[in-house]
Amino acid sequence: MGVKFNREYKEILTDLTHAVSTIPDCHDFFEMNGADWQKLREDEKVELVQTLADDIFYGLGLDPQMEVGSGQIEYDPKNHVIKVTTDPQVVHIVRLI
Repeated sequence: MGVKFNREYKEILTDLTHAVSTIPDCHDFFEMNGADWQKLREDEKVELVQTLADDIFYGLGLDPQMEVGSGQIEYDPKNHVIKVTTDPQVVHIVRLI
């Protein structure tokens, strides 16, 4: 199936990276505990979350819904967006077109 997009992939990845970084326990995806995550330099965290966002983007092409830590991520092909829910009151929208 694949995620269909018409925006520059780099822009989508930047927005998705930002949204995923707001999931407080996104480090769980790497099977890393909070203490180990805190020991990383900020640039290392950014690099890991960017890699995670890239993996999420391609993973959504196979399964339109996934969990990352306590967050929910959903590909909505009808509206051409990816929704990143970090808690019940906060949903980040990543535009694909």
